[in-house]
Amino acid sequence: MKTSTFSYLKAISFRVLLICSAAAALASCGKTENADITMSYLRIINESPSLATYNVYLSGNALNSAALPFAGSISYVSRPAGTYNLKFTSGSSIESLLSKDISMNAGASYSYYLINKPGQLDGFLINESLNGGSADKAYIRFINLSADAPALDLIKTGTTTSYGANKAFKTAGSFVEVAPGTYSLDAKETASGIVRTTKTDATFSAGTYYDVICGGLITPANDTERSLNLQVLAVK
Repeated sequence: MKTSTFSYLKAISFRVLLICSAAAALASCGKTENADITMSYLRIINESPSLATYNVYLSGNALNSAALPFAGSISYVSRPAGTYNLKFTSGSSIESLLSKDISMNAGASYSYYLINKPGQLDGFLINESLNGGSADKAYIRFINLSADAPALDLIKTGTTTSYGANKAFKTAGSFVEVAPGTYSLDAKETASGIVRTTKTDATFSAGTYYDVICGGLITPANDTERSLNLQVLAVK
C-alpha cells in the first residue's frame, strides 16, 4: 500500500512545511493544497488479530464502505477539532463492540488502532509526530501491537541495525529515516534475542511515512486467530 508524498501533503498541512523547507527547489511544492489548520485528521487501522471484520463510526457517521479486515485501514478523514465518539461494530451488525471518546486538536493528525481479540477489543491512539526530514528519504516507525508478545526490537535482517528497540505491547517508536528500497526485517525479542517473525519484502518509497507493525499472536488459540507477523502500512 503506497502513497505519493504529495497526496499525503494534501491531507496534512504541516507536511507541506516539511517538504518545502527540505526541498525548496521543487516548483510543485508551491502548488500543494494547504489543509485548514482548524481541522483534525484521523486514520483507522484494524489490528485485532482475528478473521473478524469491522465497521467504524465516528459520532454516528460511517467511515468505511466495506468492513475492515485484519490490517485493513481507513485513510485520513478530516473533522473540526473537538471530541468524538469512535464506535466499532462487526461487519454484519450495528451493535457496538467497542465505543471510545477521543479528543482531537486543531491542525493535528491521529492514527487509531483497533487491538486485542474479539470480546477483549481495545484501542491505541497515536498523535502523529513528524519531525522533519528529506524528501528523498523514507520514514518508518515500529509499533508492537501483539498482545501476547514481549518487548520487541525491529532489526534489519543479518545486521545489528535497529529501527526501534524495546517496544512493549501498545508502544510505538518515533519515525526513523531510511534510504528508499526493499528490506528484510526481523521482529526480535529484546530480552532473549529470539527472532519471532520476519518480513523479507518491506518496501519503502522516498517521501513516504510508514508504520511497521508487529501484529497477530505468538500463540494463536485456533485457526480464527492471526499468527505473529510484520506489516508495512503507508501513513496516509
